[in-house]
Amino acid sequence: MSQVTANSVKELRERTSAGMMDCKKALEETSGDFEKAIEWLRAKGLSRAAKAAGRVAAEGTVSSYIHAGGRIGVLVEINSETDFVARNEEFQKFVGDVAMHIAAMGPKYVSQDEIEAVAIQKEKDVLRAKALEEGKKAEFIDKILDGQIKKWAAEICLLDQKFVKNPDKTVKEYQSEMVAKIGENIVIRRFVRYELGEGIEKRKHDFAAEVAEQTKK
Repeated sequence: MSQVTANSVKELRERTSAGMMDCKKALEETSGDFEKAIEWLRAKGLSRAAKAAGRVAAEGTVSSYIHAGGRIGVLVEINSETDFVARNEEFQKFVGDVAMHIAAMGPKYVSQDEIEAVAIQKEKDVLRAKALEEGKKAEFIDKILDGQIKKWAAEICLLDQKFVKNPDKTVKEYQSEMVAKIGENIVIRRFVRYELGEGIEKRKHDFAAEVAEQTKK
């Protein structure tokens, strides 16, 4: 069990605005694991992030990010409770970080509750067929699929992805830190990502055939 120090309690309090004794208890209950302590406080409703989560966030900003010389573009809407916070430098940095992450990692959804049932079933069918082809026993397949679907969902949902600038935390954990720091609810509402040429069937050059054609002329 990791030792709970006064500095770690102080840092947890600064990040969550929870009481000193609650922070100490959270670290003790999670063996000193900082991120788990934050989640423990949130689950108990003791952190600022947990208290802010239910409040309406209708202000904010729509921001863009262009990457790789114009080959990838992102539009993202992130909401705050007030226009004042929307102009805050920390909030604007968070928005920019999220837009850059979307460009780099290409998530399909903001959160797992947005994944359509038909998409989940399609992925299950593919994974089931693969498992049977690999010789997995039928009675174990459903259990195997549960874990694979959870992994697949986490990989395609923005909030569950490892934050590209700090893989030690998820985007959701980064968002919770910002809520605790700013003191307002922050919601990543929606995004769209464009990649140059995506969905277009590109012409493939058969240079050998072209050379052969030229020799006939």
